[in-house]
Amino acid sequence: MDISGEGIRGTARPDRLTDRIDERVWAGLLVLPALAMVALFFLYPLGFSLVSAFQDKGGAWTLDNFRKSLDLYGSDIVFTLVIAALSVTVVAALSVAIGGYLTLGENPRAVAALRWLYRWPLFIPFIVAAQVMRSFLAKNGLLNNGLVGLGVIEPLQAASLLDWRGVVVTFVWKQTPFVALMVAGAMASLDRSTIEAARNLGAGRLRILVEIVVPQVRQTLAVGLVLSFVTMLSVLSVPMMLNPNSPTMITVDMAYRINAHGDYGVANALGLISYLMAGMVGWVYLRQGVRRGGAP
Repeated sequence: MDISGEGIRGTARPDRLTDRIDERVWAGLLVLPALAMVALFFLYPLGFSLVSAFQDKGGAWTLDNFRKSLDLYGSDIVFTLVIAALSVTVVAALSVAIGGYLTLGENPRAVAALRWLYRWPLFIPFIVAAQVMRSFLAKNGLLNNGLVGLGVIEPLQAASLLDWRGVVVTFVWKQTPFVALMVAGAMASLDRSTIEAARNLGAGRLRILVEIVVPQVRQTLAVGLVLSFVTMLSVLSVPMMLNPNSPTMITVDMAYRINAHGDYGVANALGLISYLMAGMVGWVYLRQGVRRGGAP
């Protein structure tokens, strides 16, 4: 009996090992299409861009592409960083305000109306948002016509906002619903006992929002702002349609170098600079999460 038992156990172990190997093989086969898509449409273009940024048209290694990028488009690089940072700052303030009112608001009708309205821009593509802003912010656009009709300004005082201000307004209008949706969800999941305790002690809604609610959702807020910053760096349609003149954002410069000059080296160098901007923001966020000892 002992010999037969050992034989049964000995045959069972290889079967289990075979089953585990089969499971791993099938799991790898299931993941393979996704990995192939990532490699083909992300890793390969990224690697090609990084390599060609350090090569001239003859294939020789050089840093001339970066020198030309800084000489010709240095102001545009700074402009891009400033516009994205300014837009993210305004998005943060508006998202906290929207989420705070949805959480702490006392008027049910106002809360319901805000919850219904603030998400609309979330489903509008950037190119459509840019066209809407061209009609809204132009010198003879809806905004100025409305102000003239109300008597706020004279017709001769009407001015176009199709410049850096239009880019900021469009980015803020487009990205605020995305961040506000994340922040409002995080605020709604908080323990209401701390909020009610602060109210019982006489704290106002603004103080509760700033000192109690926002510190508990800052991780979610940071995630939304990092994603919004990266998105703003990658948008081409908004700066091209609203602010094509210099200084402009480097996505416009990249398109110009490729379409007008066929200069992929400088375009990829500008793209690498954009990668570094996005990577810097992501690194700062991850570092702060590690310092606090929590998950980012």
